[in-house]
Amino acid sequence: MTETTRVLLVPGLWNSGPQHWQSVWAAAAPGFRRVEQTEWEAPARSDWVAALEAAVAEAGSQVVIAAHSLGCVTVAHWAAETGLKVRGAFLVAPADVEGLIYPKGPTGFRPMPMAALPFPSILVASEDDPWIKPSRARQVAEAWGSRVVSAGAAGHLNTESGHGPWPEGRRLLDEILLA
Repeated sequence: MTETTRVLLVPGLWNSGPQHWQSVWAAAAPGFRRVEQTEWEAPARSDWVAALEAAVAEAGSQVVIAAHSLGCVTVAHWAAETGLKVRGAFLVAPADVEGLIYPKGPTGFRPMPMAALPFPSILVASEDDPWIKPSRARQVAEAWGSRVVSAGAAGHLNTESGHGPWPEGRRLLDEILLA
């Protein structure tokens, strides 16, 4: 990573494939860098938080985080533990790690972090996301101090739900980048 990193992309469980909006944005925009994890299938919170800490330390305080799913939860855990600063966060479809359908592989992510984030954030939620109910997404957004944006009925806002390049999301991210 170089001093020109403007956005750290934090994928969720199982990573983001090549057609996922995070991957598309990384390929198309200089200054976007994915936070790589050593374990994508059954991650430990401490490992994911440590990788994010190292990436932010290298990128500097002017970086913006763009996270998806379990990546959003990782950001919230990291924010509660770090002394580092970022400009803001774009949090998309946070997974409810306390939800009934959440897989058993990830460890240490429960309970769902509910402390206010110390930076501006936008949380984008779908009305039919299988990984978090709309009411729970609004509760999480309120706890984190995030501005909530409804994406309507948009699934998990990933490739499977038709969100490849996702220009609407990129416009929301730009709101944070240009603030």
